[in-house]
Amino acid sequence: MAERAAGLMERPPAPGAAPAPAAPAERLPAQAALPAWVWALPPVAVLGLVFLYPLALVVRESLAPGAYAEVLASGAFRDALVTTVWLAVASTVGCLVLGFVLALVIAFVPFPGAKAVSRFIDVFLSFPSFLITLALLFLYGTAGMANGVWTDVTGDASGPFRFLSTPWGVLLAEITYFTPFVMRPLLAAFSQMETAQLEVASSLGARPLRIVRQVILPEALPALAAGGSLVLVMCLNEFGIVLFTGAKGVTTLPMLVYGKAILESDYAAACVVAVVNVALSVGLYVLYRGVGRRAGA
Repeated sequence: MAERAAGLMERPPAPGAAPAPAAPAERLPAQAALPAWVWALPPVAVLGLVFLYPLALVVRESLAPGAYAEVLASGAFRDALVTTVWLAVASTVGCLVLGFVLALVIAFVPFPGAKAVSRFIDVFLSFPSFLITLALLFLYGTAGMANGVWTDVTGDASGPFRFLSTPWGVLLAEITYFTPFVMRPLLAAFSQMETAQLEVASSLGARPLRIVRQVILPEALPALAAGGSLVLVMCLNEFGIVLFTGAKGVTTLPMLVYGKAILESDYAAACVVAVVNVALSVGLYVLYRGVGRRAGA
């Protein structure tokens, strides 16, 4: 029986039959696996060198004796903090309203060139903020096109458009620049909506405003929250727009850091303002993440 079994095992496979799997070769001795913390060392080292180390230097410089007490008690810091917050909040609200309306038109109102406009928004996101400010200066500055047309038509010595050097000019520039950051997630959300919902609501006699309020807006809330939180944090840290508009009396926290460090050479006070600005931005981000988790739950 043993010889017969051995002969059956050595018999070649029948034609057309799948070959039997080969016996596994003897395994080579496995190399010792590296601990997980070893793989984490390179990215942590790069992060620490590029970001954490400079941040630690700023925090250490801000801990100079009496620096926090002097800066936090100054009227210039309080004014800059109020200006930064109200500009960021007003710009975010303006971007949410304008971005939602423009995204609705591009996504749901058919017109020639809608796809080109949508693609231009992606390109617009790569523009630097000072470029938009320079464009507004060419249009509405004291020597801009609008004032030039006014003086040519009326013969006046100067034009009436002087709002760019006021807080309203900064607000206009920030809304112009940051609105596409709200539109991009909204257009992505609208592209995934089922048109059947809109058709059913329209067939039942719902007016366009009611469709927007009860059908489109609930679907757009996550995208609005994502875009609005991003714009809020970016507006809190915006420096180029305020600098290039040359608005008098508009001093935000980043501008105060610039003034303390570059103009006054008071590096301890500049670091204090920078730490407060970073803490404010991180706090708003943590708040947004917490609200987002609860809303998702």
